Amino acid sequence: MQGKHWGRHSAFRMPEGPELHLASCFVNETCKGLVFGGCVEKSSVSRNPEVPFESSAYHISAVARGKELRLTLSPLPGAQPPQKPLSLVFRFGMSGSFQLAPADALPPHAHLRFYTAPPAPRLALCFVDIRRFGHWDPEGEWQPGRGPCVLLEYERFRDNVLRNLSNKAFDRPICEALLDQRFFNGIGNYLRAEILYRLKIPPFEKARTVLEALQQSRPVRTSPELTLSQKIKAKLQNPDLLELCHLVPKEVVQLGGKGYGPERGEEDFAAFRAWLQCYGVPGMSSLRDRHGRTIWFKGDPGPLAPKGGRSRKKKSKETQLGAEVRKEDLPLSSKTISRTRRDRKHTPKSIAQQSEGTSLQQNQETATAPKKGKRRGRLAATGRRRPPKKSKADTRSQEAGKTSAS
Repeated sequence: MQGKHWGRHSAFRMPEGPELHLASCFVNETCKGLVFGGCVEKSSVSRNPEVPFESSAYHISAVARGKELRLTLSPLPGAQPPQKPLSLVFRFGMSGSFQLAPADALPPHAHLRFYTAPPAPRLALCFVDIRRFGHWDPEGEWQPGRGPCVLLEYERFRDNVLRNLSNKAFDRPICEALLDQRFFNGIGNYLRAEILYRLKIPPFEKARTVLEALQQSRPVRTSPELTLSQKIKAKLQNPDLLELCHLVPKEVVQLGGKGYGPERGEEDFAAFRAWLQCYGVPGMSSLRDRHGRTIWFKGDPGPLAPKGGRSRKKKSKETQLGAEVRKEDLPLSSKTISRTRRDRKHTPKSIAQQSEGTSLQQNQETATAPKKGKRRGRLAATGRRRPPKKSKADTRSQEAGKTSAS
């Protein structure tokens, strides 16, 4: 029963920085005291690499950094065969999570499995990924190019942003810059909406315009009249954008539960839904950025809003928060973008949809307009007028003529 409970606790939390952090906490808490043994087992349908590790007794621990999680397998003294610790770095894609379940009742879509050693009832720590956009790397290195974690490396994160404001990424709207993992490692779609909403920053304001003001020292920090506790309190009451990139994810972590995810009917999602102030909230407007992601906001969208973009207001709570298909994050370099586009030209659609890179491009949000039929689409394309609708009598007489002619 314990295994089932813990598995459900970590499942289906959409993978932004807080979700990866909570997943690492889940692994550390559930695997503490458990001894794992044997080979690491991969599902036959997963396109991820095999994990070359076998040990009669080992422990599992985890640490998260932004949108990545590192799992470390550490053999115990005397374990056979002799084996060095192995680390795997996971990126969760759109639906990745860890679950602990009985070995004889594995959850569906458990694509990587670590089994506990006998003689106790066997459990399996599983990496579960319904859509199979997640990825693991047996080399155990953080993905090159990702910036410091907004949650756990705040000072380094802040310095990295302010030192690189000349980068062309900051020519873009602030809502798009916030998804660039070179600078905002851990920020995703719902977090950017909540951060910008709290500061009343138009999502399509130029990023550099917003961030350059933060290079100046803030008076509340330098005032000699304030005690240390007063300075801390003032800072928390008046955070700037980079501080909110750290504080807002911390709030989500403190909520616990599953947070954002498809299991919306369960009680611990209610706390997360109540916490949301902007993302998917009735009365808020939304637009798609140039990458096709929906940004939720209130008021003026800003000077860099897409031309011809129509702002849509959310009408009711019944509209599903998870209806849109999210891309994991922005590509880390222009080379990544061009390589992905090349690959898509020469890759069969069924294969491309399984890979993490191409999935960022191919998955579109649920369309709101009804689809046009083929005949109607052709008529529209040729510019010809649609013929008048025939009556049933005309149709019957035509069919009779065709029958006699044949």
